[in-house]
Amino acid sequence: MNLFHLKQFSLFLACIILSVSCFAQTSTSDPHSYAQPDRAVVTHLALNLTVNFQKKVLTGKASWNIKVNQDAGEIVFDTRDLEIRKVTLGDPEKLTTFTLGKNDDFLGKPLTVKLSPGTTVVNIYYTTSPGAAALQWLTPQQTGGKMLPFLFTQSQAILARTWIPCQDGPGIRFTYEADVKVPPALLPLMSASNPQEKNKSGKYHFNMAQPIPSYLLALAVGDIAFRKLSEHTGVYAEPAMLEKVAWEFADIPAMVAAAERLYGPYRWDRYDVIVLPPSFPFGGMENPRLTFATPTVIAGDRSLVSLVSHELAHSWSGNLVTNATWDDFWLNEGFTVYFERRIDEQLYGKEFADMEWVLGRQSLADELNSFGEDDRDTWLKLDLSGRDPDDGMTGIAYEKGALLLHCIEERVGREKLDSFLREYFSVNAFQSMTTASFVTYLENELVATNQAAFQDFDYKQWIYGAGIPESCPPIISSRFLLVDLQIAAYNEGKPCSELQTKYWVAQEWIHFLSGIQQNLSSTRMKELDDTFGFTNSGNSEIAVLWFLMAINNQYTAAYPQMESFLNSVGRRKFIMPLYQALMQTETGKQMAMAIYKKSRQNYHPVATGSVDELLQWKEHDKNSPY
Repeated sequence: MNLFHLKQFSLFLACIILSVSCFAQTSTSDPHSYAQPDRAVVTHLALNLTVNFQKKVLTGKASWNIKVNQDAGEIVFDTRDLEIRKVTLGDPEKLTTFTLGKNDDFLGKPLTVKLSPGTTVVNIYYTTSPGAAALQWLTPQQTGGKMLPFLFTQSQAILARTWIPCQDGPGIRFTYEADVKVPPALLPLMSASNPQEKNKSGKYHFNMAQPIPSYLLALAVGDIAFRKLSEHTGVYAEPAMLEKVAWEFADIPAMVAAAERLYGPYRWDRYDVIVLPPSFPFGGMENPRLTFATPTVIAGDRSLVSLVSHELAHSWSGNLVTNATWDDFWLNEGFTVYFERRIDEQLYGKEFADMEWVLGRQSLADELNSFGEDDRDTWLKLDLSGRDPDDGMTGIAYEKGALLLHCIEERVGREKLDSFLREYFSVNAFQSMTTASFVTYLENELVATNQAAFQDFDYKQWIYGAGIPESCPPIISSRFLLVDLQIAAYNEGKPCSELQTKYWVAQEWIHFLSGIQQNLSSTRMKELDDTFGFTNSGNSEIAVLWFLMAINNQYTAAYPQMESFLNSVGRRKFIMPLYQALMQTETGKQMAMAIYKKSRQNYHPVATGSVDELLQWKEHDKNSPY
């Protein structure tokens, strides 16, 4: 049977999960949600939305099917900056009373709705705020086509509540359907079944039959076109970008096949990718059926497509088996990085995957160094109580989590670990997982039958301890060893023109730039640039490393291109290090303020929140000398 043809099975499984284990899977206390799912929990959403670009608001009706435990007289939803116009119960609808609690800066306000006996449906009529943190409204000038506006959402971690009243915790799953009205010239897409072309009415219906948590709710609206890659995969982008995107992501069908061979069937019917405008704040977002991706991966040489491997892998680790709270974030991201590199190894070979592992290990070392050796945030199991969960979304969860699985593979062997993970995704499909529950599952299903392999390996220290335990084995890349020879030659003064760099791929250039001397004269910077063209690199990963070197060495020839980059790219991973580097000197600070003043409108609120804090932007009004 074709592994994509699982819709009926998925529906059946979802029904079982929702009817049998609804309360069991949501019993974990979540410090980032006001919901009380042990008393009353949502099971299905029927959403009706109108998108208003003039007012920059969504006007909607969220009808929630709910399951009430015993005689609970109320249900609690999460909201933030929403105008709640009225709430009704049932169909036919009857008005009910509701209250909005005290506001918290990042949690928002609890919406408590009074229930009548036997209530199974709650209807919430609402309007979003023009400044809703999950929504970015782009003017035509901020898009590739320059003719029509664009809207996209970013719900992770707890921003879904800024555009839909919901129970906004990753441990609560529901199915959904939606009717969305947009201007006829635009196409809406969701993390659901999607249209592939525009219609004249501007009215579209969506359906998500598999249960998801709220952070995977997603909407994009714009001048969007579709290109088929295979029977069950394709890409969306603005028309001017579509050809480049289709070429860059041509390996997606092969990626899906590789992932299925590793860890079982893809359970979400289709896998499509949309490349958003440059202001998207992340590399990608794993919204089910429709990955949101940054255009910074469109390098023209398919050198950065491992980002797609990563988001695809989330279809198992994260979307299928989900962290129960954001304290368990590593269960989503650490597993996904490991899975991503296994996909890359199948498609591009072990040498390629080894380079990714080494770069990840180096990135982890840098991040650990920035935190400090004993910092609590370097544990895998986080403690984010009283904090915005975005604070925990660091590289620790990604790379330390993946490294733990790599260490386990080294001890038990790849075959046993693959069997364990395949069963883990199957047995726990469409459910949430706490760190403690995973440890128990690991001990029962892998440690107990491989005790000798774990005898000298303290996996709990990895999870509940700081830094990297000494039991971590080294990872070596044979291709990087050759690059290291060229790094040594350059550092000893060898001219760039004599370095052996032919056939290098992006990962080798990244390793080279990270390894050469960082304090260079303007003459040596110019020689590097003239020989290798770093200032005008089409690869964003390489460009950012070069711009950091340019800032540190005051190589002003790269500044105009760096400013253009900061003005057009909103990916937080890239812009934050550049602004941080600029802020180290008074001259750089003035430059950072001037660039940000022009560029801020092009960034998503997720990015501006980080940069505002770094630059203390609230202290600088429009009359600022910067």
